[in-house]
Amino acid sequence: MAQTLLEWTLHGMARLPLGFLYPMVATPLYYLIYHIARYRRKVVRQNIAESFPSHTNDERRKIEQRFYRNFADMIVETIKLLHISDEEMMRRMTFEGIDKIDRLFDEGKSIVAYFSHMMNWEWAPSITLWTHRHPGDGVEFCQVYRPLKNKWADDFFLRLRSRFNSRSLPKATVFRDLLRFRRDNLLSITGFMSDQKPSHGDPTYITDFLNHPTAMITGTETLGRRLDMAIVYWDMCKPSRGHYHITIKVLSDGGKDLRSIPDMEITHAYALLLQDTIYRDPSLWLWTHRRWKIPVRFPDGHLSKTISDTSYADHD
Repeated sequence: MAQTLLEWTLHGMARLPLGFLYPMVATPLYYLIYHIARYRRKVVRQNIAESFPSHTNDERRKIEQRFYRNFADMIVETIKLLHISDEEMMRRMTFEGIDKIDRLFDEGKSIVAYFSHMMNWEWAPSITLWTHRHPGDGVEFCQVYRPLKNKWADDFFLRLRSRFNSRSLPKATVFRDLLRFRRDNLLSITGFMSDQKPSHGDPTYITDFLNHPTAMITGTETLGRRLDMAIVYWDMCKPSRGHYHITIKVLSDGGKDLRSIPDMEITHAYALLLQDTIYRDPSLWLWTHRRWKIPVRFPDGHLSKTISDTSYADHD
């Protein structure tokens, strides 16, 4: 009964315009989670302080407060997915470089898309509204997810994430799912949220990231190589409240091009690109996770060192 009432409430909220939801719901929600509940504020504050040691306390506090405002906006925007038109979504979530995705599809290539927890990642599956090829037209649009323990919440988010006819692939079976697509002569583009800690058993790649020695997720590159897929990066920004923009950058066209790139160079390039994205607007990244809970060391035993930049010019 409680879950039914909650779902009715969320559907009712989602029918209201965002112009109403921002001041009447998102702004009060910001004060609730930041000032009253103080949701993970200690973790957020520590992460920001360690990542930006040269910033003043006032500068770091401004990042922190903007982060919580963006976080509150994202909660409301995610609920809005229950009732938002394609036309409004296309006005609010725009893409640059769609022609690169279309080109790769025309060349018969499936695609790995590096993505991250830059807000609002839940709107990114609306790429299906922009490409020439659409779900059901010999192409599958997918995102990798970790199933939630609560069945109602898991079902609810799966429905939200399929709003634009994309598919959610469980992380545990994503390789088999993509292999099945290839056997069925289906092309695919699959988004991997690659900014969390690596899964147990993944090969280790440690790099300097946000002033921390960081073990990056390597499974994304490994899977792309095993399936000979093209690899792109989605660079997210927020031009204004309620409006987001993704610039698509090609890291590899796949095939011979990918095989010519040394192992872990794609992972390294992703880390550099993501770091640049975060530096541009730190308040958009999800700081509530304890990403550096377990310290890691570089192979030489040091906790930090400078790694030279690897320049990956966009292929187009």
